[in-house]
Amino acid sequence: MTSSPDNPRTTLVIGAGGRHGGTGSHVVRRLREHHHAVRVLVRTDDQRAQYLRGLGAQIVVGDLLDHRTLGAAVQDADAVYFTYPVAPGIVQAAANLASAIRRASTEPRLVVMSMGVSASDSPSGLGRTQWAAEEVLSWAGLEPTILRIKALFYENIVLLHAGSIRRTGGFANSFGDAAVPWISGLDAADLAVAALTDPARYPRGTTFYPQGAAVHSHADIAALVGAETGAPVRYTPIPAGQWQRELEDLAHNGAESVNLAMAQHISTIGAVFSQLPSAPPIDTTALTEAIGRKPQTFTEFIREHRQHFVATPGR
Repeated sequence: MTSSPDNPRTTLVIGAGGRHGGTGSHVVRRLREHHHAVRVLVRTDDQRAQYLRGLGAQIVVGDLLDHRTLGAAVQDADAVYFTYPVAPGIVQAAANLASAIRRASTEPRLVVMSMGVSASDSPSGLGRTQWAAEEVLSWAGLEPTILRIKALFYENIVLLHAGSIRRTGGFANSFGDAAVPWISGLDAADLAVAALTDPARYPRGTTFYPQGAAVHSHADIAALVGAETGAPVRYTPIPAGQWQRELEDLAHNGAESVNLAMAQHISTIGAVFSQLPSAPPIDTTALTEAIGRKPQTFTEFIREHRQHFVATPGR
């Protein structure tokens, strides 16, 4: 499903302005390299939208939670990349997207960025709603290709712990001593690009469970951050309930990209991992083959995002 400058395919990218793993904006960049015409759905035509426009993407303003605004986004789209924030609302978003696609009478290839804990009986509330949203897309006859990534994003450390590391030189969560599989948002995005551009390998209506690029405990991560920044970083395991309450406090105080549903989700996942007898497997060979290069290491990620972990002098 490659494109050419003379015959560009139109791919609608949903979630390109997201801050969590940042997969959407990278998908836009990579698709433009493949000569795809890229359309991006954004809620606000802000600086992030201007950046995407600078990559050559067409910007359409709309809201997944308001089906009336989605018609122009899905019209004549050959493919759709769908990811949703780690937040409530995905079931309504999926239903609205499915309705808009059916109303437009198109049959785009649909690739969904999902999570490994997406399941009807997931201990995570967001895991259960992610599963329900995927069911909605399937019931609508869209035959989604679903990527349930069986790893945490490196970006979680920046989102959830960089502030504490800057302020106190340490961080805490409910993962305990567990060794956890990890992947960078960029590598996860390249998996999505592969799924969008290689239908023979990633057929419609199929759910895939890509494995991570590395395995690290949070104590390992503390040591890696400390080695890169030159300052010791300590990790402290705490009960899931305590971490959930701390995240909820951050959400109530207006912390960006933290919400109550995320607090329940990640603290519960941490508790589950802390009880596992061993780390889930990873397959760097398969990941390398899928994305066409070696996956990013945690040290490389820390080096690239070093500024998030180092306190600004005088502050």
